[in-house]
Amino acid sequence: MVLRLDLDGTYSPYGLVTKILTAEPNLKIPVPIEDLAHQLDIAEISELETDGFLGGLLTNHQRSFGSILVSAGLRHTRRRFTIAHELGHFLIPYHTPQKEGQFLCDNKALRQIDTKSRNHFFKMEAEANQFASLLLMPPPWLRPLIDGKRFPSLGTVVEIHRTFEVSKQAAARAYIDYNAEDLALLVVRHGQIQQIYKTRDFPRLGVAAGDSIPRNSLALSNFPPGALSDSDPADMYEWLDTDELPRVRGLYEQVLGQANGFSMIQLKALVADPDEYDPEADMTSKERLAYRRW
Repeated sequence: MVLRLDLDGTYSPYGLVTKILTAEPNLKIPVPIEDLAHQLDIAEISELETDGFLGGLLTNHQRSFGSILVSAGLRHTRRRFTIAHELGHFLIPYHTPQKEGQFLCDNKALRQIDTKSRNHFFKMEAEANQFASLLLMPPPWLRPLIDGKRFPSLGTVVEIHRTFEVSKQAAARAYIDYNAEDLALLVVRHGQIQQIYKTRDFPRLGVAAGDSIPRNSLALSNFPPGALSDSDPADMYEWLDTDELPRVRGLYEQVLGQANGFSMIQLKALVADPDEYDPEADMTSKERLAYRRW
């Protein structure tokens, strides 16, 4: 059974979760996050009554105790992630509260993902989110769900969501983080892009958060919640930055319908092997000369 003593000298989200998993080789899935928080010196988990905040942590300077606060009425998956997020603040000693002994985290805080941000507040919140993701979706259990699939599919996001009892959006981020395919995942509401997650080598998109999706996107077909489309050819001229088009051999779109006007879009790119790609291959001599001068 893991205790805080087992975590001494470790401060990073990856390091902390690695030590927790080492001390808990038979950890149940989905992770019993409330029991685990109590093992790690969280005295109580109670409801938060401050408007505008999803979670909070009360502690002292020495971090000898902690109390986690969670907004009343949160969905089960959101509650689990919020508890894990606040536990991350408690266990990472250089995380400093906004007020003396008090962390308060709103929706914006729980969406931060840039752990290298120069903004100290955003960096802390991103690290707490990283800790929560790693703890609730431990990589040794998560990777087989992703690597074992022959074709990438948003059905895997649903499987991660159900297996680990996390939100579909948290599942989507993990799905992209651990995927070896060239993928982009877009969270869309009423045809407008809310969030974009991409694997490292996916081509640059020609759309951004806040933009409307292309008029020929499958997502405009209004799939009902839970409905999963086939992966169909997509118009890469509508989706991708024009500078990326010469190296892309094809683009495929798949849609997962969700409630309240939301949907998820997966874009899979077929990218040419860099050794085979020649941007001048189909140019005339005049075009080739202009290209080289450019």
